[in-house]
Amino acid sequence: MMGYSNTLTICPYCGTGCGLYLQVLDGRAVGVLPAKQHPISEGMLCIKGWNCISFVYHPDRLSQPLIRRAGQLEAASWDEALDRVVGKLNEVLQESGPDAIGFLCSAKCTSEENYLLQKLARSVIGTPHIDHCARL
Repeated sequence: MMGYSNTLTICPYCGTGCGLYLQVLDGRAVGVLPAKQHPISEGMLCIKGWNCISFVYHPDRLSQPLIRRAGQLEAASWDEALDRVVGKLNEVLQESGPDAIGFLCSAKCTSEENYLLQKLARSVIGTPHIDHCARL
């Protein structure tokens, strides 16, 4: 028996916060419907909202971390990749200070995830250098 559900969520593309229903069939996102009763979008979506799941199952989407070894990208564990990121950030902080580090957020992350990245940048690393592609 097929399982179908509509899950109310927020479009991941810009800061407007349009409401949409993610159509899920057998655990897989298959479509999008505008949320008619949503106070911001009132049942409307822009072209990005209508196609906001196109990247989810794209064959070019990375599904695991990659680390460059001897000039080649190779699959790595999350622990190894994160250890390398922490090590490099600490190295740059020690050598050049927090102003030498910048962060870029993504419109394909939730507002909450973008908020957490700016908190990491400002509160943990100590840099004001953070930007977001939707701002452009």
